[in-house]
Amino acid sequence: MTRHGKNSGNSGVYSYSERSIDKKQSAYGSKQLRLGKDSLNGFDCCNLTFQPCQNPVITPEGIIFDKTAITLYFEQQMKKIKRNLQLYEKQAADADTIKNEDSDKKTSTELYEKSKSLSEEKSGSKSRKRTHADSDDETESKFYKKEEVNISNIEGANKTKLPSFWCAELAPSAKETSTVQKPTVQKVLCPITGSPLKFKQLMDVKFTSISDNNKKQHIAGKKDRYMCPISHDVLTQSTKCVYLKTSGSVITKEAFEKTIRKDMVDPINGKKIKPNDIIELKGSGSGYSGSSSNLQAIVHGPIMQAG
Repeated sequence: MTRHGKNSGNSGVYSYSERSIDKKQSAYGSKQLRLGKDSLNGFDCCNLTFQPCQNPVITPEGIIFDKTAITLYFEQQMKKIKRNLQLYEKQAADADTIKNEDSDKKTSTELYEKSKSLSEEKSGSKSRKRTHADSDDETESKFYKKEEVNISNIEGANKTKLPSFWCAELAPSAKETSTVQKPTVQKVLCPITGSPLKFKQLMDVKFTSISDNNKKQHIAGKKDRYMCPISHDVLTQSTKCVYLKTSGSVITKEAFEKTIRKDMVDPINGKKIKPNDIIELKGSGSGYSGSSSNLQAIVHGPIMQAG
């Protein structure tokens, strides 16, 4: 009997384990991985910093951010939009300048050719001596002056800028073909949903902290940090929560359905609640398959299908 440990891979078939090893080493194809609970963001954590919020705010779509982080994000995005718009305007202005220069050059060449043909018709001779920059013909004189200036520039200061195969810094290169597209959306987009977002749409969130004797411990080190102000249930990853615009509080969806849905009055401040004053928090889920959250991470790699 052959020693399997010394003859691995010597089989007549290409096994699944061999394919997996080769795929991992060659980085071929897309890779999928199911995310665990540790990879999910907390329901009370900022979706930019992934840390517990110091000053939590919520978007109309139920996304939680820290006020400092989302303010910096807005500032960076506004600068980026302004920079892209300036680059596009500069690119358009440069294109117009080049177009005007080409049209001027074409016009001067046509005028020169026209004056040359007229002078040849008057003289009756097809062969005519080349007129220099001191010619009496104004159009022809301007044309040759431009030519002499271009030649002098090449021989003078621009001589060191000529393309050279031997010098790397003087080697010829292709012109830049990358063009800046006109910004289609000149608004800040939500980093999670991609929908337009305004800073004035952000609303302050008031979480109800759990009374704890150990007040010196940082909030990030506590497993259970907040509770529902109505039912006093602990808020966890698997708890469905809603935000009330009238008081800025976060309560459980169960408490809302049992105590608020019927009268539509905020029990915290007694204000009347409208249907658009209720926002459901978009959490990452508990990590289980039934939590209705996307737990599949995909990294796309090169792939080719033959046949």
